[in-house]
Amino acid sequence: MSDIVMETKLEGIRLLRRGKVRDVYEVDDFLLIIATDRVSAFDVVLPNGISGKGKVLTLISLYWFGQMRDIMENHIVATEVEAYPAKLHKYKDVLEGRSMLVKKANPMPVECIVRGYLSGSGWKEYRNSGTVCGIRLPAGLVESSRLDQPIFTPSTKADEGHDMNISFDEMRRIVGDEIAQQLRAASLRIYTKARDIAEKKGIIIADTKMEFGTCDNRLILIDELLTPDSSRFWSAGTYEPGKGQDSYDKQIIRDYLLTLDWDQTYPGPVLPDHIVDKAIERYRDIYRIIVG
Repeated sequence: MSDIVMETKLEGIRLLRRGKVRDVYEVDDFLLIIATDRVSAFDVVLPNGISGKGKVLTLISLYWFGQMRDIMENHIVATEVEAYPAKLHKYKDVLEGRSMLVKKANPMPVECIVRGYLSGSGWKEYRNSGTVCGIRLPAGLVESSRLDQPIFTPSTKADEGHDMNISFDEMRRIVGDEIAQQLRAASLRIYTKARDIAEKKGIIIADTKMEFGTCDNRLILIDELLTPDSSRFWSAGTYEPGKGQDSYDKQIIRDYLLTLDWDQTYPGPVLPDHIVDKAIERYRDIYRIIVG
């Protein structure tokens, strides 16, 4: 646990923002994104993190960015510290393996979510209304059912507090019809390709969240991609519709937190060591399975 990175401090480098998990700095004409070991659950950053989590998230993102180059350009400029501007080289111990030098982009004000299976908030809505984000689904589906066709279900993007699911029509009002159509098409193509790759490795990608931005008037992929923090990964070998599935993500943490008398507001509870140990092993497992 001694190498845990909860917060970064790069002297002389402008810190733009601290997100729930990532610290973002401005470096000349680029951004430096550092994946820390912070953990957020229910949109609350918890007091203690998971050692090495940021490195696992970065390596998985890099794998998927590479796989999706034929569908969408991404924001990556460099991932090796030696290729960063010289003023960053002295921070190699902090940056190595958990950072990306990326293009500056204007982020879309929505998150692009694709669901291939009925789980999480989608399952809760379906039970009440037979819909997910306003999309009518067939009757008789059960928890974790595979959908005949993946569905695109965008949400608002909140730096603090909870993201809110929105309909595609609401998204069109926010970003415009043409951009909305492009985002939906790209998101569905990326999910479908990732799903097919993962299934060959014995993994189900139940759903995932993507972020896009504009750079030089072009849409590009930004932030993270198909990580355990932004996706639900299930084992195909143990998949069984009709119940919740065992996940290769932070579901272990969510499940533990749901046993507590906590109202899901700041400050969050400290995670016990045995939960932290189980969680990082899940992150490492999905990395080994997906990346190899």
